[in-house]
Amino acid sequence: MGASAPFFYFRLSSQYTIPHTPYSIMRTRFAPSPTGSLHVGNFRTAIYAYLLAKQSQGEFLVRVEDTDQKREVPGAIEGMLNVLHWAGITPDEGVMLENGVPIERGAYGPYRQSKRLALYRRYVDQLLAAGHAYVAFDTPEEIDRMRKEEQQAGNPAPSYNAGVRMRMKNAHTISAEEVRRRIEAGEPHVIRMQAPSDIDGARVISFDDDIRGTVAFPLHTVEDQILLKSDGFPTYHLAHVVDDHLMKIDLVIRGEEWLSSLPKHLLLFRMFGWDSPRYAHVPLLLNADRTKLSKRQGSVSVEEYVQKGYLPEALFNFLALLGWNPGTTQEVFSRSELIASFSLDRVQKAGAVFDLTKLDWLQGQWMRAIPAEEFADRILPLVAARHPAAHTDSRFPQLAALIQERITFFPEAPDMLGFFYERPVVSVDLLANAKQKVAKEELPRLLALMDALLTAVPESDWTAERILADVRATIEREGLKLGQLLWPLRALLTGREYSPGAVEVAAALGKEETLGRVRVARKHCG
Repeated sequence: MGASAPFFYFRLSSQYTIPHTPYSIMRTRFAPSPTGSLHVGNFRTAIYAYLLAKQSQGEFLVRVEDTDQKREVPGAIEGMLNVLHWAGITPDEGVMLENGVPIERGAYGPYRQSKRLALYRRYVDQLLAAGHAYVAFDTPEEIDRMRKEEQQAGNPAPSYNAGVRMRMKNAHTISAEEVRRRIEAGEPHVIRMQAPSDIDGARVISFDDDIRGTVAFPLHTVEDQILLKSDGFPTYHLAHVVDDHLMKIDLVIRGEEWLSSLPKHLLLFRMFGWDSPRYAHVPLLLNADRTKLSKRQGSVSVEEYVQKGYLPEALFNFLALLGWNPGTTQEVFSRSELIASFSLDRVQKAGAVFDLTKLDWLQGQWMRAIPAEEFADRILPLVAARHPAAHTDSRFPQLAALIQERITFFPEAPDMLGFFYERPVVSVDLLANAKQKVAKEELPRLLALMDALLTAVPESDWTAERILADVRATIEREGLKLGQLLWPLRALLTGREYSPGAVEVAAALGKEETLGRVRVARKHCG
């Protein structure tokens, strides 16, 4: 692990700035909460953290932030770990899958926050002893009343801060003896951080975010944040600070919604006397109308994209590019290329639109990149489930190659190859095509020409190249356009408006079957 930046303040006008220096080797982390399926935005955060750890030859760890027990969803941890495994993201440390079962591995565990409660209590006691935190007995009703009073007094965004601290029910307004008595009596209470109104006279704290640049926060806006809840569980604010320090995290990558909480976290690091990690707050993911990405307008769960058949390479590539500009026109990146190229200084500050058209395009590009033999092996079970003859079809690799340039998802294969195993029902409307100048009244003549030229092709020379050459000779002799013969041939062979090329399909079907379909179409049009 590279040396972390020293956490200290230096005077710059009327604010204090926390500097940091570059790292050579970085420990990064992904710390999801098991409150549901993995969101694509959180998955992008994991990808960025993973890329930077691998780029610096550092470590990437997974920590589970399960302190919100009421919202925890059974099976969510396994679901998230399965998504990481599907994407080829293997943690170096922390919570991971082994033979499909979640385990913990590493020197800084436990890696589930619910197993670290005694640790958090110890550090809260340290803050209490130093006067950086205090006990508060305010009920939810009293806090709601305080907020209403503050709003009526002209404060549009009231919070529990120094301005209201002295009139609330906490250790500042009741005696130490009463605090002790209430705690011993089991009265519900929380532990709050005591936010300072200034630091050595300065009232602004600033920090150099790795994406946002210098960000500054007036100290009077920092709330006396709850650190330990009444159920004994820590809040995110306390737990992640303690864990990131103890687990020696160099860089924290998280969503921009946490930027407003950054001063609370920086103050906690200072109160403990610890170095702060670097922070990078990534932009939001947006719908096409530039509203925040939500499931009301589409899928937001990674598992949904897995179920739809997206390739891990495609989704990984797509999410890495959401908000990051490589500085070139390259759009298709392998994992190794992303590891070599990714940098936070090219991550934009503005939100990134989740463009499904772009995702589907990348899906197609990665489909084309699959080796032909592997592609055939992957679609064979799907095709054979609908067309059992595919199991024993020696032509199958050749047939699979015909659709690889056109397919987007594997489940499309049975339909795209179905015409090889059963003759399609073809309509005159499909055979005719105004764009290709194939009129209905011309079909009998065009199909007769096609029948004649195909009949003349020797069985021993039945190839796509020979068929195309004879088609070209026929259209030149008859004064036709290429599409006037190839369009109806493709349509009658496949029954589809979009399919592999006519001569490629004819070559794969063989002479006898091709001529059989041509003659059925002639009867249909006659």
